[in-house]
Amino acid sequence: MSVTERLIRYCKIHTQSDPNQEEQTPSSARQFDLANLLVQELKQIGIDDAAVDEHCYVYGHLAANTDGNAKTVGFIAHMDTAPDFSGENVQPRIIENFDGNDIVLNSTRTMKMDDFPWMREFKGKRLLVAGGDTLLGADDKAGIAAIMAALEYLYEHPEVPHGPIAVAFTPDEEIGNGTKCFSLEKFRADFAYTMDGDAVSGIADETFNAASARVAFTGFSIHPGEAKDKMINAGSLACRFHAALPAYMTPEHTAGREGFIHLTHMSGATEKAELEYILRDHDSRKLEEKKQLMIKVVDYMNNLIGRNCVEISFRNSYRNMKSVLEEHPEAVSIADQALKNLGITPVNVPIRGGTDGANLSFMGLPCPNLGCGGGNFHGPYEYCVLDELEQSVQVILEIIRLTKEA
Repeated sequence: MSVTERLIRYCKIHTQSDPNQEEQTPSSARQFDLANLLVQELKQIGIDDAAVDEHCYVYGHLAANTDGNAKTVGFIAHMDTAPDFSGENVQPRIIENFDGNDIVLNSTRTMKMDDFPWMREFKGKRLLVAGGDTLLGADDKAGIAAIMAALEYLYEHPEVPHGPIAVAFTPDEEIGNGTKCFSLEKFRADFAYTMDGDAVSGIADETFNAASARVAFTGFSIHPGEAKDKMINAGSLACRFHAALPAYMTPEHTAGREGFIHLTHMSGATEKAELEYILRDHDSRKLEEKKQLMIKVVDYMNNLIGRNCVEISFRNSYRNMKSVLEEHPEAVSIADQALKNLGITPVNVPIRGGTDGANLSFMGLPCPNLGCGGGNFHGPYEYCVLDELEQSVQVILEIIRLTKEA
């Protein structure tokens, strides 16, 4: 089975995680549909110990076929797709020899190159897109397909020497719980790579530091005809709170290494209201400054009102993995050399987001992130450059070769 055929097969399986069920793992039972299929396929290509646990984590190992003390290299991808847009009934479509012009997805939605100008660089290449009503799911089923294709190649070519290899496919990455029940004891790798990036040339060894904030507003509801000097409108307080935060700190006004405060959800009425935010910054000190800024706005509003009507709470999500990977440079240097050996110029750009590799690195598993050719994730304009997906398989195989020889 080709890597493209694998990707299409996996994309058709509905695996969205459910942010409303994040206390349980997996958050959606449908993720087992793909997990069970992957266990079956792994066993067919020689991964005899492949298994899925009760939390929907798939683990498997390929023993070394040569003598030596090579380290165990791991490859990881997540099975769930983002809850931001529908992932049900995905209809992948291959575009052969892309002409660089707008792509009509369906009667109501067109992928316009003026909106995605970098896509013109894919002219002449093969693209995979969805039908316009769903996301594609290349995030991160392209990573799964690349890992499976590389393992299949080794199964079909036993003459190719390699050291020990570990693989894992995880649930719930898209809702921030991809490593919640990850077992390093079951995985048993010295270092690993999450195959969860975009361009195949990308090596990511730096992520945001991440936190979330919940701001609760308690009002005093009374008939509006008798409200003078009595009513406290929680909804109005929420609006005033958000307006007090600097507009230049929102995602739509930031880029590069600039962090942000992003309003993700709002609800409320006169009696009660709530705002939910995510906070991001590559610099942990600046992330704390953003928290303190929000606390100052809370204090200001409570002092102005004369009572504690506004409360804020924070939850840390993940940390920038750069500090860990600087202490374990081997994983990054091997990936860098693998790309160069294949004639691909490595591009190291800090991720304006996070990967499971961030938490795994702090858990003791150095884990940079590599790309598989996808883009425009989490929405109907998602695509995968199939030429780059095929290259990512070669990158995995070259990493395996270099690890054996290290």
